[in-house]
Amino acid sequence: MRDERGFAALKTAAFDLGAEPALILDTGGFLVAANEAAEALFGQNLSLLARGSFVSALPPESVLGALIARCLDEERPVRERAIEITLPGHPGLSADAAAAPLGGGAVLLTLRVRQALTGSDSAGDVAGLRSVVGLGRMLAHEIKNPLAGIRGAAQLLRDGAAPADLQFAELIIEETERIRRLVDRMEAFSEDSAPTRSAVNIHRVLDRVMALAANGVADGLVLHAVYDPSLPPALGEEDQLIQVFLNLAKNAAEAAHARGDGRGEITISTAYRHGVKVRGHRSREGGGVLSAAPLEVRITDNGPGVPPTVRDCLFEPFVTTKANGTGLGLALVAKIVNAHGGMIDFESKAGRTAFRVLLPVAPVPAL
Repeated sequence: MRDERGFAALKTAAFDLGAEPALILDTGGFLVAANEAAEALFGQNLSLLARGSFVSALPPESVLGALIARCLDEERPVRERAIEITLPGHPGLSADAAAAPLGGGAVLLTLRVRQALTGSDSAGDVAGLRSVVGLGRMLAHEIKNPLAGIRGAAQLLRDGAAPADLQFAELIIEETERIRRLVDRMEAFSEDSAPTRSAVNIHRVLDRVMALAANGVADGLVLHAVYDPSLPPALGEEDQLIQVFLNLAKNAAEAAHARGDGRGEITISTAYRHGVKVRGHRSREGGGVLSAAPLEVRITDNGPGVPPTVRDCLFEPFVTTKANGTGLGLALVAKIVNAHGGMIDFESKAGRTAFRVLLPVAPVPAL
């Protein structure tokens, strides 16, 4: 027969020692319990939150508040990815949140922190980028110069090589070019300055991406463009935005081709999402700030989906599902989007994967 008191103690210990911050709210939305991870995350502010209704302390139209309300209304666990959480006395954070009903109107709220909004990095989609910045600079300095010498020597050997040896000289040249391209991609991480942003017609950017994809990686696929023609201009650097969406379109095309049945499709859509705010670009001197980013671009494919084993770290450097991939493409995309004051996330299941990019609106020129 089970020892109920001992079992209850084990459940309490499991809650307290959980790796993710967890909170329990009662039927009135009051905070009644928090585990050690939550105490470490919120610090002294937790005692302030416990004095009144936790739910009432959330800002109006809070996504977290809506998540808790939906959990209670539907009486089932619900989740939201990459939401901004701001609480009194706390600088705020970006997190994946899950709410589960405990019965009697109580809710278990768990958070998976992506980023703090204070300028200090935390576990999340851009984790590790700072170290990659330093690695990119080191590679550019230490590898590019000798690599150019190797390539030059191989070209000289090729010019005077016997026909039987020509293939080896060509192999050296091709491999040095491949290494140079890899180093160039690593070096892209070392650029830490903010992009030069201006008003950009996002549909012109996407039309360019569609044209490039249709004549390249997406050849043989069905492409759909579902645009909201009323969208205002985005605030961004056009060339970098083309790079972002071309990379996402390339990945979508490869996924759609992987179906192998000739029915691959890609849809690029745009929309305006009222009230969406994300963390702005973080400078060297100060922390990021919340800024409006209501322009949404989605790139959706009907491929096999992102493997569950990499979903939590897909935007981190060197994470890839491709046999010959470097794992730098999506990490660089995340860095560029972050520098634009935007956000990128995704949702995936078998037969449908959608990457979503949120961008700020260009300010209206003063008259």
